[in-house]
Amino acid sequence: MNILLVFLIWLVPVVAYLLGSIPFGLLIVKTRGGRDIRAIGSGNTGAANVTRNAGVLAGLLTLLLDAGKGYLAVWIAERWTNSNARWVIIAGLAAVIGHVFSVWLGLRGGKGVATSLGVFLAICPPAVAGAVAFWILLVLFWRYSSLGSIVAMAALPVLVYVFYAPHHAPPDSILWGTILISVLVLWKHRDNMRRLVAGEESRLGSR
Repeated sequence: MNILLVFLIWLVPVVAYLLGSIPFGLLIVKTRGGRDIRAIGSGNTGAANVTRNAGVLAGLLTLLLDAGKGYLAVWIAERWTNSNARWVIIAGLAAVIGHVFSVWLGLRGGKGVATSLGVFLAICPPAVAGAVAFWILLVLFWRYSSLGSIVAMAALPVLVYVFYAPHHAPPDSILWGTILISVLVLWKHRDNMRRLVAGEESRLGSR
């Protein structure tokens, strides 16, 4: 195998992690008003906290860019590794880890929902459509963005299993990688889960 190709393949998780680490929420809020989103609200750099404290437009931009970096990480992996499933899911996992534990923010960051959706938009679009449908339905009925995110991410491994290759199970690497990403994002929502149980979680539209 070409030495350059081998180098590019092993560079995939590094590039994916660095892409995932870009704190778009922090940059957008600073650009709009000079505030540090880490010192506001929940302290997360993700779209939910940005929306609550900097407005819908800032939140939407954060959502699109955070999803975009997950998608781009997988896109790069597909081209550098000839769509090798193992390296593709490694890139996706690295991007989500980068977002959650950003090297630029002292290993702090967001909760990984948008970046995860971007990753799986590149890997299995129907699974993302199903996850987004869960989120929308739950938010419409209960107005808890966090509850929608928790249920959507918990359902994601099942959705990928069903839709990745209809009538065939996905590769083990894709399945286990999806589970790891789901568990990581759910772990980042552990405080939200406690507040939901206690009835203290903020509803969508409240500060």
